Amino acid sequence: MDYAASLLSFLPGGRRSPGIAQLVAQVEKYLPAAQVERIQEAYELAAEAHKGQKRLTGEPYITHPVAVAGILADLHLDGQTICAALLHDVIEDTPTAKDEIRERFGAEVAEIVDGVSKLDKVQFKSRKEAQAESFRKMILAMVRDIRVIMVKLADRTHNMRTLGAMPPPKRRRIALETLDIYAPIANRLGIHSIKLELEDLGFRSLYPQRYKVIERELKRARGNQKEFLPKIVAAIEKALADADLPGKVDSREKHLYSIYQKMRRKGVSLSEVIDVYGVRVVVGSVDACYRTLGIVHSAYKPMPGRFKDYIAIPRINGYQSLHTTLFGPNGVPLEVQIRTEDMHRLAENGIAAHWQYKSGEDVGTSQHERAREWLKGLMQMQEGGNPEEFFESVKVDLFPDKVYVFTPKGDILRLPRGSTCVDFAYAVHSEVGRRCVAAKIDRRLVPLRTELRNGQTVEIITAKGATPNPAWANFVVTAKARASIRGYLKTMKRSEAVDLGRRLVNQALAEFKQTLKGTDAATLAAAVRDLGAKDADDLFEKVGLGERLAPLVARHLLPADRARAAGAGPAAPLAIAGTEGLVVSYARCCFPIPYDPIIAFLSAGRGVVIHRATCGNLAGWHKQPDKWLPVAWQKDTQRTFSSELKVEVQNRPGVLAGVASGIAATETNIGHLAVVEHDAGSAVITLELQVRDRTQLAKVIRALRAMPEVLSVERTTA
Repeated sequence: MDYAASLLSFLPGGRRSPGIAQLVAQVEKYLPAAQVERIQEAYELAAEAHKGQKRLTGEPYITHPVAVAGILADLHLDGQTICAALLHDVIEDTPTAKDEIRERFGAEVAEIVDGVSKLDKVQFKSRKEAQAESFRKMILAMVRDIRVIMVKLADRTHNMRTLGAMPPPKRRRIALETLDIYAPIANRLGIHSIKLELEDLGFRSLYPQRYKVIERELKRARGNQKEFLPKIVAAIEKALADADLPGKVDSREKHLYSIYQKMRRKGVSLSEVIDVYGVRVVVGSVDACYRTLGIVHSAYKPMPGRFKDYIAIPRINGYQSLHTTLFGPNGVPLEVQIRTEDMHRLAENGIAAHWQYKSGEDVGTSQHERAREWLKGLMQMQEGGNPEEFFESVKVDLFPDKVYVFTPKGDILRLPRGSTCVDFAYAVHSEVGRRCVAAKIDRRLVPLRTELRNGQTVEIITAKGATPNPAWANFVVTAKARASIRGYLKTMKRSEAVDLGRRLVNQALAEFKQTLKGTDAATLAAAVRDLGAKDADDLFEKVGLGERLAPLVARHLLPADRARAAGAGPAAPLAIAGTEGLVVSYARCCFPIPYDPIIAFLSAGRGVVIHRATCGNLAGWHKQPDKWLPVAWQKDTQRTFSSELKVEVQNRPGVLAGVASGIAATETNIGHLAVVEHDAGSAVITLELQVRDRTQLAKVIRALRAMPEVLSVERTTA
């Protein structure tokens, strides 16, 4: 379809434009007359609603929805989608209401139009958040009806075709958004034709100079190679005919953005991108695909390690094909793709094939189910999440670098490259992820953070009562695992904050010989109301997170006469066990450990931060005396703490190994170390150690000072 012609097609005065005539001619080829008539009605409504509106290009606005509908008609989508495409901007840009569309064209068309409408009326704190929130709403609309994204992709495709009318900064922003969001979604849904066009147009607008250079070099290379491609096609066609195997053979050229991405990813020049040219063979059956592979390998030698079987293990977007790279004439590498007609249709149109009008024939069902499964997973990720977090998570999941691993029962799971055993556990089921304690790869126990490789069999070991480890959030890569772990940590942090808040308020009340248990419910309810909290737990959570001060809350819980007599004496120290988790943290300026004299600072949002009483950063504590509270260590703490030593040593070979060996002899772990050369004769090693208390740290210091190559040892202070 010539979309440039459709841009000039609208004629004023209510006459039907050549653009709609061209669209009607398209849809008449595959839709029944009743649906074509509905499409004409949708056009009439859209033309009337957009009358007088113009695009930045100067053309009447109606040319845009007609062109969007034409893109979808090329994919042979159903009549409801074409109607929605024609009407997709009327709710946002005209007085037309959703109810009017529902009344005239049905609920499905109205819902698609509503889902595609932009979110201009929603206010956001930042441009990035607006983009992220819009993206999230769009994804959620897709879950209800994936045709929403069909229309959105077609809308973006036509906008990219006419992007030249935009000022350069806006042009670059839209191009980046297209490459970041819309092209990957088209790829994930398998709509190859739209994905290629969006990438090509986005690349051209974002990096015009790079586009021109690669295009020029490719034309030069094409001139050298154009003779041998027809010969290869003819040779493969003859080999298929000799084997009595019907098939269609075409040559193809890799598109520019794909070449550019490969050059960036692998750090190679254009001449080193080996699969710029290729041949596609379409045959009648899966069996014929594998037979064709043998015939092709007989005609030309295959390149070792360059064969991929996407028929047995399809890509995440449902794509299926055999890929092999051959040594062509003069040793030029040549990629060959072998697939069936159904695979080719799904490769080009992806999930769009589910709505292709085929007189009752049901195609693309597995493609549709695969995409719907992915979209439902997004629903879980977005619950309670920050829009920008959700946006970044989904961006990671959209890209197709996948690893394929097996469950113990032989089922295949597709995960992003770099996924770990924890990602696998969450992919099996959220409950398996939450309760996993160990993993086996090919029957051998491995750490949970082990990265997975293609073909491995992974088994997850779970335990009743096990909970997610906060450290998992540092290495998981799938959005589902990350969202689930973050959700658990938020819940856990709230629970800990409520508990800590209760302890702090009780500690403050102890000054007045009162406890929370002894406070009547009416007084507590009044305090909650006066302090603007939802309920008692919300109030205690704010205290635990340092957003409200316990002494002030305690005064609200006292009878009026006792509140006036506040300041009855020093508060008893708050007991710290070291296991309070997310609401008690330990300052990294002074690294406090058990038996150190300590003091605590209430930090808004972080809760209680523990410092050594001798910490240099406490110099300004008197400026905020109400934020400090006395704390003391509980006996028999059950965890290790970080402590930092600076060790000056003689600068000679083997000294670092000697220091590490001396520390290991005290049964102490080294969490991190750094070496700085002091001068030619000495160096300073900074060691972060994991110790139980001051007694163990003293043991390490004695062991280091006993070493002849150690010149001095001192503990880090702020």
